[in-house]
Parts: sequence; C-alpha cells; structure tokens
Amino acid sequence: MHYPFHCLRARAVLARGGIIAYPTEGVWGLGCDPFNKAAVERLLALKDRPWEKGLIVALASQRVAAALLRDLPPDRQQAIKASWPGPNTWLVPHGNLWPSWVTGQSDWIACRLSAYPVVCDLARAAGGAIISTSANPSGQPPAMTAKQVRHYFGRSVDLVMPGGVQGLQKPSVIRQGLTGEILRG
Repeated sequence: MHYPFHCLRARAVLARGGIIAYPTEGVWGLGCDPFNKAAVERLLALKDRPWEKGLIVALASQRVAAALLRDLPPDRQQAIKASWPGPNTWLVPHGNLWPSWVTGQSDWIACRLSAYPVVCDLARAAGGAIISTSANPSGQPPAMTAKQVRHYFGRSVDLVMPGGVQGLQKPSVIRQGLTGEILRG
C-alpha cells in the first residue's frame, strides 16, 4: 500500500529536519534525512544511542544501492542484490560517501532495500535514503505498533505514518557484505 498524501507530508517533515516513525517489515522504525546532522543527532538523543555505533539506511531503489555496492567483488554484489528487496541489511564499505554521524566509527555502512512500499516511498521522499533504526529507546524492545511508538517518544516524533508492520516480528537480518556472515539474526 502506498501513502502518497502521507509521503508528501513526510517529505516536508524530512526537509525541515524532522523525525518520522514508520512501519517496516518487522518492527516500527525511526527515520530522518541521513545527511541532516542535526536531525540524526536528535534521533540518536531520542533513542539514547551513541553515534559511534552507526545507523542503518533504507535505500529507495536498486539504482541508489548500486553506488554502495561498487567496491565489492562481483559475486558479493550479486549475492546482496539477490536478497533485495527484502528484510536484509548488509554492511558494505561506505567509501566516504556517507557522513560519520551515520556510519559511526566504521568503514562500513549498514544498508537495505526494503520490500515494504512505505519504506521505499519514504526513502524516495528523503532523496534516496532514510535512516531506518528501530523505534525504541536503547535497551527497550522495538515498538511493534504506532501506540508503542507514542508511548516511548510522545510528541518528540514529528510524524507517525499510518499502517502496521508487515509481520516479520523482528528487525532485519544484518550480514557482512564481504563474507555473508550473519551478524544479527
């Protein structure tokens, strides 16, 4: 299901540095423009998450993903592309294309291409990618409903998208792009 009106509203919220809560395949996520340092810092403060850990970005399309995969061997590029779209997050070399407030203290960036249309629509609304971190304060379980998002964050989130999670019931799998090793299952 697409939310064109809500995505227009989301685009305006993102453009002014706002934070959006939205359903993903498995849990509710928090997102903002990954290139807006103030927005990312605000999101990290809401979650009480240190910037050094880095954040996941959801990508708008295979075209956007291609720039991130270019430094991987062809067989690894193919393996990653074969897993997308879907609830698969991959750590790939960021090649200094992404700011440190997104990558943390790593040479890698965590990225995924979701199969859930609302996530892709929001990534497009943000200009090609959107932060996609679970909607919960550090140490708490991820929000599974919009009501839980509001319980955790109250009015600190600028827009809560309509809809619900797709049914996966857990965050995306995270794998190392060079080896395929599962880092979070």
